[in-house]
Amino acid sequence: MNLYKEYIQEIEERKGQGLHPKPIDRADLLNEIIAQIKDTNNANRADCLKFFIYNTLPGTTPAAGAKAKFLKEIILGQEAVAEITPTFAFELLSHMKGGPSIVVLLDLALGNDVAIAKQAAEVLKTQVYLYDADMARIKEAYENGNAVANEILESYAKAEFFTKLPEVAEEIKVVTYIAGEGDISTDLLSPGNQAHSRSDRELHGKCMITPQAQEEIKALQAQHPDKSVMLIAEKGTMGVGSSRMSGVNNVALWTGKQASPYVPFVNFAPIVGGTNGISPIFLTTVDVTGGIGIDLKNWVKKTDANGELVRDENGEPILEQVYSVATGTVLTINTNTKKLYNGDKELIDISRSFTPQKMEFIKAGGSYAIVFGKKLQTFAAKTLGIEAPLVYAPSKEIHIEGQGLTAVEKIFNKNAVGTLSKNVLHAGSDVRVTVNIVGSQDTTGLMTAQELESMAATVISPIVDAAYQSGCHTASVWDKKAQANIPKLMQFMNDFGLITARDPKGVYHAMTDVIHKVLNDITVDEWAIIIGGDSHTRMSKGVAFGADSGTVALALATGEASMPIPQSVKVTFKGSMPDYMDFRDVVHATQAQMLHQFGGENVFQGRIIEVHLGTLTADQAFTFTDWTAEMKAKASICISEDETLIESLEIAKGRIQIMIDKGMDNKNRVLQGLIDKANQRIAAIRSGEKPALRPDANAKYYAEVVVDLDQIAEPMIADPDVNNKDVSKRYTHDTIRPLSFYGGDKKVDLGFIGSCMVHKGDMKILAQMLKNIEKQQGKVEFKAPLVVAPPTYNIVDELKAEGDWEVLQKYSGFEFDDNAPKAVARTEYENMLYLERPGCNLCMGNQEKASKGDTVMATSTRLFQGRVVEDTEEKKGESLLSSTPVVVLSTILGRTPSIEEYKKAVEGINLTKFAPSHKLLVG
Repeated sequence: MNLYKEYIQEIEERKGQGLHPKPIDRADLLNEIIAQIKDTNNANRADCLKFFIYNTLPGTTPAAGAKAKFLKEIILGQEAVAEITPTFAFELLSHMKGGPSIVVLLDLALGNDVAIAKQAAEVLKTQVYLYDADMARIKEAYENGNAVANEILESYAKAEFFTKLPEVAEEIKVVTYIAGEGDISTDLLSPGNQAHSRSDRELHGKCMITPQAQEEIKALQAQHPDKSVMLIAEKGTMGVGSSRMSGVNNVALWTGKQASPYVPFVNFAPIVGGTNGISPIFLTTVDVTGGIGIDLKNWVKKTDANGELVRDENGEPILEQVYSVATGTVLTINTNTKKLYNGDKELIDISRSFTPQKMEFIKAGGSYAIVFGKKLQTFAAKTLGIEAPLVYAPSKEIHIEGQGLTAVEKIFNKNAVGTLSKNVLHAGSDVRVTVNIVGSQDTTGLMTAQELESMAATVISPIVDAAYQSGCHTASVWDKKAQANIPKLMQFMNDFGLITARDPKGVYHAMTDVIHKVLNDITVDEWAIIIGGDSHTRMSKGVAFGADSGTVALALATGEASMPIPQSVKVTFKGSMPDYMDFRDVVHATQAQMLHQFGGENVFQGRIIEVHLGTLTADQAFTFTDWTAEMKAKASICISEDETLIESLEIAKGRIQIMIDKGMDNKNRVLQGLIDKANQRIAAIRSGEKPALRPDANAKYYAEVVVDLDQIAEPMIADPDVNNKDVSKRYTHDTIRPLSFYGGDKKVDLGFIGSCMVHKGDMKILAQMLKNIEKQQGKVEFKAPLVVAPPTYNIVDELKAEGDWEVLQKYSGFEFDDNAPKAVARTEYENMLYLERPGCNLCMGNQEKASKGDTVMATSTRLFQGRVVEDTEEKKGESLLSSTPVVVLSTILGRTPSIEEYKKAVEGINLTKFAPSHKLLVG
């Protein structure tokens, strides 16, 4: 009973942290617990019963298998436990969500004991997480004349697992809690620096917002026990930055309902709101948990008598309050009228939060149950040879005669499954689509694994072309947390069928490449749909959606995703770039010019940005598509010329071949299959059979943005604006300033070149600049630390082959060593160049950070408070985001450069250039 003793010791340690016993997922530990339950004289028996009944994880965890086996023995009378009757054993099986429990229930339902078979069938009728093997057993029994199988199929065909659920309450009383003013990043709900604890839900829950906020939420719950607490982003958008399932889990843990009395710390039905609504990627995660997200619109832009916007001294629109949602306000959500009320006063229409599909998610306790339920109903009806009755809300299918298709509309129509209409579908249509590429990253991967176990999945769907599990978010420091979590994750995902960054067998070298760069490389068809467990899943080939760990699990298990076809905003370019400008400046200028053109309205938010780059390869174009997360777009699509796309696919083939050469392909030869697909796509483009993806000339867009390159006269910097008097305008990514704004004298404490925003060209720019500076000044001397983390090992290898890595080594004071990775996070930096291991590094902020209060100049993506740099009492930390040459020069000078200093430093350097295509990129 050594494992049990260790578990009890762990429980005592967790008590010191104010935590309950950790839920059990190990079969060997649960078997020791079961042995003590069987021993009626065992001193630990009462505790063991509690652990078995209330603290064992369901699904396909090894512990679930042991639990289901023991419950089966009790039902069959092979074991007797006074506290667990056969009836109670069936109840416990009904809460185990699939996998071993379904196997046991089918064994019993299709067995010879009529009474037991009837009870098992009644439980099976409530279950939805059945897979092909389970359905095949039912079908075979039905075809052999089994009456119980027929009864189960009839119930499934009627979708009784859904129709017999309680209806959604007509009125939902909420009490408000303002979690923050302005946009609320998911980092506030689930901090990146606590990513290691995400799979331990109770422990991770303690990091939501602040301890003070948690106490305030508890106080509201005590004052209003009959109401749900609604977390609100006042004057902002809730959940910007990422999907972050752990963020929604934390909100549900503190404010939601327990999903099952027999499964600890798994809650559902959180309620969140924002003045400007909910970030689309985060709203999908709210749907996964059967929650409600509300666009409150409780502040609006003030207008004068002529309907013109009233602006402040800075030219910003002045907001005025429509109604109050101050903390402690009691509101009523009416799901019938789809209105929000304060008492009897109607405040706003919230029908977008209660579409027929969303009402189903709420009723079923989450979107997964609907996805699996529809498949189960379809299977049962087909097996019985009948038409499935209309139970679920029909998918909205919109066709506009004579209107062409945007690029995303074309991709969704190509990948759609189960549509009723024979016409092409336009934006707003609800579509189920096949998914081609799936990515799981390492700080959410353990949660994805848990989701796969909970939905009883054991192998990747054959529909998926390829899936990749990264190791980039934990690449910086191979500490005890990483050593405990990552090998286990890699083993699980490798067994499931993913290509993994680390080889559980130790055959190939660990690859900590940034996940988005790998996904961009392994996407070999611009018609592909990609789902990835990170908000920067925004490939420059195909259309990619960042998603929560659960949606990633669903895509891996079923090869499908469901969502409405999004609206698109078309972005084109005119003019030309000066020689001294970098493409990163064009990316930032796009955001600034869009906001200016539309009077401060972000027309990108929640939509597809269809960007007509044309002449940039996928590597370079990714700098734009990646940043669309910061533009708050749902996703982006890059429209390329034929020859540019072919060049991008050739680059991708080469990098996939390197992965194969390293030994990363699996028994299904997934990577080789991608090279074959790339060759087929290249041949189809060259032959003219299927040119590169184009929208139709008569496609309709929500808006069109034309970016004037002639207006971009100096480097553009995204500024967190940490001292803005209007708190709601801080940390938004919308404040884009020219270099001259800083007057050449803003102190810079640290520079960072890395993250998914940079490509091989950026590393070469760095090397060229250092050579330039030495030539001009006689030496290279840093007045601030410069941390460099190449995105991938492939890029490092290419730089070595081309001589640039040798240049970087010459000027560096530290170079990563894979044979001796750092075991402790760096807390202090010297004024020198650090060549760090490929991966996310400072951009993620979960392992290493800049010193508190620092001003950081970085190429990365995030400028949220506390992410890259935390505040001190005296000074707010700030992360300014810019191009590679600006970062380099800022660390050499220890301050922002003047425009004259910048121009001199980049003379003769091959910056990332962009010229608009002269071709009409429409079909």
